[in-house]
Amino acid sequence: MLLCGPSGSGKSLLSARSGLPVLRLDDFYKEGDDPTLPLVAGSSDIDWDHPGSWDADTAVAAIVELCRTGRTKIPVYDISLSARTGEEAVDVGRTPLFIAEGIFAAEIVTRCRELGVLADALCLSRGPVRTFRRRFLRDLREGRKSVPFLLRRGWRLMRLERSIVARQTALGAHACDRDEALGRLAAAAAGRRPAATPAA
Repeated sequence: MLLCGPSGSGKSLLSARSGLPVLRLDDFYKEGDDPTLPLVAGSSDIDWDHPGSWDADTAVAAIVELCRTGRTKIPVYDISLSARTGEEAVDVGRTPLFIAEGIFAAEIVTRCRELGVLADALCLSRGPVRTFRRRFLRDLREGRKSVPFLLRRGWRLMRLERSIVARQTALGAHACDRDEALGRLAAAAAGRRPAATPAA
């Protein structure tokens, strides 16, 4: 189960509430000294919200290995340091479903579907203002980046939120709120296909 949505939309909280094993896709960020990292247009800030800041190939390999063997090794990433600080084992056992969550999850929907490991893909959306507040307070509490950086990023993401959701749904994720997401998670865990989205 891939779970995406704008930063601060509640993906981690929903994943914890589901009771399912979780793979944190944020652990697959590139390190801060990687020369391929993209920059925010007109700025010297690294654009950590651009898919180019993330190692999709390693993330997909980990997902496939988890689906096939029930275990894999993943990097441990410290967002405040923009660096990998180690490695850890993830073991989902014999569970029929686990959640891979992160802001770039939609980027790998097609690849996971083609590899036969995708149960469903969801895009969690809460609204730009609510998401801005939740994201800023979380990032401040966790000391993820400097306050000026967090404010610049937060304002930019608030203005871009609708286009972020549009992109993720275009990539194959189903936009929904928390309650619908929990329903689709339960359906997938029970081996049922999600209900078709009504036509507009």
